[in-house]
This record gives sequence, C-alpha cells and structure tokens, in this order.
Amino acid sequence: MNVPHIMTPGPTEVRENVRLARSIRCTNPDLDYNFYDFYKETCGKIGALLKTKNHVRILSGEGILGLEAACASLTEKGDRVLVIDNGIFGEGFGDFVKIYGGEVVFFKGDRKREIDIEELKSFLESDSNFKYATVVHCDTPSGVLNNISLICPLLKEKGILTVVDSVAAMGGEEVKTDDWKIDILIGGSQKCISAPPGLTILSISDDAFNCMKNRKSDIASFYCNLLNWEKYYENKWFPYTPPISDIVGLRRAIDNMLEDEDILSRHEKIATATRNAIREAGLELYTEEGYSSTVTVIKVPDGIDDKKLRNYMVDRYDVMIAGSFGYLEGKVIRIGHMGENARIDNVSHVLFALQKSLEHFGFKCKCDMFSCFLREF
Repeated sequence: MNVPHIMTPGPTEVRENVRLARSIRCTNPDLDYNFYDFYKETCGKIGALLKTKNHVRILSGEGILGLEAACASLTEKGDRVLVIDNGIFGEGFGDFVKIYGGEVVFFKGDRKREIDIEELKSFLESDSNFKYATVVHCDTPSGVLNNISLICPLLKEKGILTVVDSVAAMGGEEVKTDDWKIDILIGGSQKCISAPPGLTILSISDDAFNCMKNRKSDIASFYCNLLNWEKYYENKWFPYTPPISDIVGLRRAIDNMLEDEDILSRHEKIATATRNAIREAGLELYTEEGYSSTVTVIKVPDGIDDKKLRNYMVDRYDVMIAGSFGYLEGKVIRIGHMGENARIDNVSHVLFALQKSLEHFGFKCKCDMFSCFLREF
C-alpha cells in the first residue's frame, strides 16, 4: 500500500522510534503487575506535559471516546449542561449530553472567531445553573482556537465543572490544566502527540470524580464509565484489557514531546509563517480571529473543486491535506502543522505542492508560497 505524506490535522506522521516501540514483545497487561507501573508512570509523564496533578488515564479508543465518556460519567437525566458552541465539534458535544438525558443549553459564538469572553461573562450573569460546561480548545474543522485560560476559570467561579476537548491542541498549544481550573481535559494520540490513532488521554479532577460518585443514578455505560478507572492501580485491575503496544508507542511519543523544549514556539512560528504565506499568495483564511498553531484552514478559491485539488496533490506530489465536513464541506481545505508535521521541511513542501496544484486548476498565486514561508526562518 502506498502511503502519501500526510499533512492533515490528524492523524499525523509517526516518528520511527514510536513505530519501533510498538513492535516490542507483548506481556499480559492484566496480569503482569509491571505493566500497571508502566501505565502509571506513563500517566505521570502526561500529567507533567499537561501541568496537572489530577488523575490521568489512557483509554482504548479514539479521542471521541473521551468526549462521550466525560458526558456519560457526569450527566444524569434532567441535568442542565452548558455547551459552548462556535464550531462543528463544539456543537457536537450537545449530542452526547442528550444521549445520556441531559438538557442542553447552547452558548453560541461566531464560528470564525474565538469565544468572546465578555459575552460569555454576561450570559453567565443571567444564567449559571449548570452542572458542567463543555468547550472545544481547537475546533479542528474551522481552525478556531478558544482561550480556555479565561473560559474555564470563569465557569469554575460559578460552580460549573469544566470539560475541555483539547484533542487537536494538546501538545501544540499551551495547557495549564490545574491553573486554568480544567476538570476533565481530553486529548487523542493521533494529533500533536504523533502516535497512531486509537487512544484517548484524559485528566480528571477530584471535583469531577466526586460528582460522578455522588450521582443519584448509575452511569449508563460500562466502556464510557470513568469511575471504573479511579482505583485501577490500587486494585491492580483494568476495566478492560489495555492495548499494550499502543500504550508503549504512546509512551515513546510523550517522551519525544517532553524532550522537545521548543515544541510550543515551533508550532507557533510555523503556524504564523504558514498563514502569512497563504495571505501573500492571494488566498483567504477561513478563521478571522483566534488562530490555532496546529491547523490552517483556507477558503477554496471560486471555480475549484476541493476534492479534485486534494486528489491531484496526492497523485502528483504524494501529499495529502484535508477538506472539511458539515457546513464547511467543499468550502475549505485544511493543512495540519501539528506534532511531527510541524517541521519547516514538511510545511514548505506542502505549500509547494498546494501552489502547483492550484495553478494546475487555474488559480495563479501572487507569490511562491514555499519561498514566502521559508523567508521567516
């Protein structure tokens, strides 16, 4: 199978040392007590990355598992839940809340901009009777980054638990879980962490666990029941058999990140240079305010079919970028510069391939995008 160079906003390229780590001989993770120590140590490393002393867990399932597990574990029938919505994934949190019987109240923001803190503050002054609130750190389909350093403390001041989807930002944007009062923070292995898809990463506060333990009704799930994970180490019992090879690979990927002292500044510099090159070429960014350092979202020029453009890039230049979905399907293309993809050579090559492909379909760029990009380094 020919695998193109993926420059999508997840999954991302996986470094060779991560691929090799996944190939080591397996033990029985349920019965080998050494693996419980390995798992706990790995969670500790993730906690250091996320700047938290909260409980950290690794679940077997793509990042969506974490979103549903948070809602399943916190929501009881009739609970009012605030869903902060300025994007497709932000709105999607409401579906999980409804599945478990919660009453969804949306706070809607401009989908091209980050959440307006003053508007949210005004909203909460009139209505703050919520069990918990959900917010997306980086809404990947649109590339909008929300300021969770302000949003979450504001919610906690009102006694509202905070659930943050940081799947597309964790590792590429700063996260200070404890300082920012985040009760449940959710990430995925395949984005900035640059491990293969298949794992959810969560940090869970004592407040969140206490809320789960004080429910009047049982959690309506087993696989999504986070309480099952609370005492895994003390009891030497996993709720289900962990995917050991995936977790060994994740450990190596986390070590790669911890060893990279400039990881956040690297993401920021590359994102800024990418956006500048896109603008200078005469293309238009979708996002107007609140730019993520992990993904750039570009409006498709008039007269160009995004699927044909992306397929041409794969066939001619062996580079894969992404379209989008929902209300953005066919309207934008997305470059993922996160994790292992956030390298100067990777991004300059994708900009070269994009420019040549655009020109093939009749759009004339006003500059050599890769040259404009490289000029900033």
